[in-house]
Amino acid sequence: MEEKQYKISKIRKRDGRIVEFAPEKITNAIYGAAEAVAKAEGREVDKSLARILTDKAVTILEYKFDKEIPTVEEVQDIVEKVLIKSGHAKTAKAYILYRQQRAKVRETKDMFIDIKDTISSYLEQTDWRVKENSNEDYSFSGLMLYTAGKVIANYALNEIYTPEIKEAHIKGYFHVHDLSHGFIGYCAGWSLKKLLERGFGGVPNKVDARPAKHMDVVVHQMVNYIGCLQMEFAGAQAFSSVDTLLAPFVKKDNMTFKQVKQCMQELVYSLNIPSRWGSQYPFSNLTFDWTVPEDMKNESAVVGGIKQDFTYGDCQNEADMINRAFLEVMMEGDANGRIFTFPIPTYNLTKDFDWDSANADLLFNATAKYGYPYFQNYIGSDLDPKSIRAMCCRLNLNLMELIRRPGHIFAAGDNTGSLGVVTINMNRFGYEAKTKEEFFSKLAYYMELAKQSLEIKRVIVEKNLKNGLMPYTKTYLGTFSNHFSTLGLCGMNECCLNFMGKNIATKEGKEFTIDVLNFMREQLKKFQEETGNLYNLEATPAESTAYRFAKIDKKTYPDIITAGKDEPYLTNSTHLPVDYTDDVVEALEHQKDIQPLYTGGTILHTFLGEAMSDGEACKQLVRKIAENTKLPYFSITPTFSICKEHGYIKGEHFNCPDCGKETEVYSRIVGYFRPIRNWNKGKKEEFKDRLEYMEEKSLKSQFRVKVTTTGETITEAEEQQLSSIQGIPQKYKIFTLPNCDKCKTAKEYLNNVKIAGEILDLASKDDLKIFREYYKELKNVIKRNEDGSLPVPTVLFFDEKDNVIGTAHNVDDIKKVIQ
Repeated sequence: MEEKQYKISKIRKRDGRIVEFAPEKITNAIYGAAEAVAKAEGREVDKSLARILTDKAVTILEYKFDKEIPTVEEVQDIVEKVLIKSGHAKTAKAYILYRQQRAKVRETKDMFIDIKDTISSYLEQTDWRVKENSNEDYSFSGLMLYTAGKVIANYALNEIYTPEIKEAHIKGYFHVHDLSHGFIGYCAGWSLKKLLERGFGGVPNKVDARPAKHMDVVVHQMVNYIGCLQMEFAGAQAFSSVDTLLAPFVKKDNMTFKQVKQCMQELVYSLNIPSRWGSQYPFSNLTFDWTVPEDMKNESAVVGGIKQDFTYGDCQNEADMINRAFLEVMMEGDANGRIFTFPIPTYNLTKDFDWDSANADLLFNATAKYGYPYFQNYIGSDLDPKSIRAMCCRLNLNLMELIRRPGHIFAAGDNTGSLGVVTINMNRFGYEAKTKEEFFSKLAYYMELAKQSLEIKRVIVEKNLKNGLMPYTKTYLGTFSNHFSTLGLCGMNECCLNFMGKNIATKEGKEFTIDVLNFMREQLKKFQEETGNLYNLEATPAESTAYRFAKIDKKTYPDIITAGKDEPYLTNSTHLPVDYTDDVVEALEHQKDIQPLYTGGTILHTFLGEAMSDGEACKQLVRKIAENTKLPYFSITPTFSICKEHGYIKGEHFNCPDCGKETEVYSRIVGYFRPIRNWNKGKKEEFKDRLEYMEEKSLKSQFRVKVTTTGETITEAEEQQLSSIQGIPQKYKIFTLPNCDKCKTAKEYLNNVKIAGEILDLASKDDLKIFREYYKELKNVIKRNEDGSLPVPTVLFFDEKDNVIGTAHNVDDIKKVIQ
């Protein structure tokens, strides 16, 4: 019998995938239900009747879903109605029962994990999640964490959260972070001063240690403290004012520099031992004041838990010694010259920062070569240095105002942090929404769901704290009232491309992004007022989430726009595409109005192809960013390689230039340096796409608006552009495409000039290969179009030695070069 053809050709499955519509499945389901009824009544059933009922159901489907794709549930609802209206009530009842049984089977499958598959996928490394976290090494301990984490995540989704939250997470509308740690909080900043005052202990059935009297003991207590608290949180652990608070120990014992450096070695080496579950290093962040803060200068210093007869302000020289020793240890690396991943050091740039000291030279030499430090900008931003220590005293908060979480994206201030994080997939809304009204309606709905998930987690975590599941947190913190619920976002650039056909770099894309962030801020204010809990907005690092979202997006909507060719990924938060510009000033000009809208944490990494030329150039760049932008937090991030025999190598070299042996190539994956081979597939793809910032260009470019240390803005000259004419042109090559009017006009003009030339066709693979070779050398000169495409035509002008001395993309550009 010839199959009947239907207009409906696709159907959306429960996991979001779109597949071929198979009406015979409806027929078989109806026949199965009818057969069950017939057997009970002792009679036969004719399958042709099932086909007739299928036709009726599909006819209704075609009418109801003329230009849309129905879901499995919508199809089954219509089949039920057809059975009832056609007088087959018993069959309809059997069909409903069948649906319920299938739903129960799916729920049961959801509740249990396949142990064999779970263990095998880790051992054979077939699951991309094995490299979800680049801080976790492949090991037996990693297997234990992977297996246990999968069980806990499964439990959290099915037993803790509502079906709507579970569905939103599974379908990739948002991502509930750290489901494998669903019973505990995300990140925390701790009061180092409290540790120095009370010692390490006070936890039932655990060893007690009195307040440390000497620096070496302090270091051990700090390491043990971070290690123990790391086991009660999913993310980063932080101490602030490390140099200021440790300096009195140096003063009290009259320590030599050699002794101080030995203590810093013990601190750094101990924090880089895999002592956390999953064979991970504790994710530690130490913030250094550099200059003793104003609010601490007249405060009595604490040593051995006792106030001394001198103040922290009297210990600036000792703080300088600590900073020098720490930086030297970090620069020297381990026995093989390999860098230390942790602790992540953050330096506070305040108006009192001494840019010309010997320590500053050391800091910027280390930054130029390794990119270790993060910089907290208290010069150009509206941040207050005291806020890092003020949260524990903050009792009366105006819940109609969003406050900034003290600290930054990887280091919360003292006694605060984040209980949980949910990241919204902006790209999905950009694809699905047809109007702004629909877009913001979807965003509001999923933000509300995200809020519900965070409120559920807060109840769970606070209950577990009370019940003793986090004994050290209970002792040293006692309450999560100062901890935030965090919402983030991912893929705003791709969202703009899908929604309006323009990327985030365009005027329209940037304006829409700012509208979105302001909308989210207003929603969070409402959440605070409704719940009485703190909420903040974060530019989520999204180490694995950006890859997970893109994979689900492509699976659900094959024609959706994502970044990446070989592997899909989404651009982090509201950042520019990673290959957009090689000028950090251009990137900062774009981001200066966007970054300050975040209240939870954000960062801009200045990715460089290799180490900066010297520390002085690095200092100039850091100072330029701090004094001319409101950017709260940024890094200088060079790429470098490490050979086991020859040590440090500038730039990206997967094999040592001297011995040819394999090296480790390092860059920041999100917040810390790890070998690129440890990254997940999405982040590896992003690294391939990265267009690094050019040092010379970034130092020469000028900001359009300068932010003074008082927060005022003054207008400067427009950004200087590098000249495209650097000599007398002797010949040219023009790269064109067929049917390109601008190409035709440019070729006609060049035919009349007295310079030898060559026409190359980009439709030809050979000519395209030639262009790509030039582009590698000239990507800092040849600007991409707003949509990310390369400009056509492109004319390259050469001198007598075949050096490229100028570029042009239209007749006006050509005239400027040759006249």
